[in-house]
Amino acid sequence: MKPLPTVVSAAVLAAAVAWTAPSASALSLDKGSKSEHVLDLQERLSTLGYFKVGLTGYYGTQTADSVKRFQRAYGLSATGKADDATIAKLKKAASPKQGALEQLARIIYSEARGETFTGQVAVGAIVLNRVQSNLFPDSISEVIFQPGQFSAVDDGQYWLKPDETSYKAARAALNGSDPTKGALFYYNPVIATAEWSKKRPTMAVIGAHIFTN
Repeated sequence: MKPLPTVVSAAVLAAAVAWTAPSASALSLDKGSKSEHVLDLQERLSTLGYFKVGLTGYYGTQTADSVKRFQRAYGLSATGKADDATIAKLKKAASPKQGALEQLARIIYSEARGETFTGQVAVGAIVLNRVQSNLFPDSISEVIFQPGQFSAVDDGQYWLKPDETSYKAARAALNGSDPTKGALFYYNPVIATAEWSKKRPTMAVIGAHIFTN
């Protein structure tokens, strides 16, 4: 005789599934993080007046201190780490301006719209590498508008409307993609006139641009 089949009720099955299902990992940001999520965090904190320096997309001491001030004001544990509770509270309190992402997309589009996607990410990476360098200003906006650094700013092409690829390239750079291997400079050898730029060590050659340090 065949054994009788085991009958499992829908309620028991549902309970078992609920018990075994893994929970989704929450987004958590802390010192050393570098991503578009950090930039979003900084922009929201800036909107509320807690973050008063230039936006970088990098989670350093100033970002951690700003998070602590926000956490104290909103009754959260002041750890300086943007855990899921802090991020949820911040998203309810303020909307992002997305100004820095827009600026990064604009400089990518105006400087490299004829390049491959990798070439466009590379230009975004140059801006972010400069933000982290002691040789340049400390925010995305200040790096882009530093006098004499980007020809597209000087000739007005910066104000052209960026396309979707430029935004994707900006996000890729913010999330850590750097095909330039840490370069701080780049030039087009066909049109470059400054001899000093050609004497720097080459880090990468991508499309029409040579990336140097």
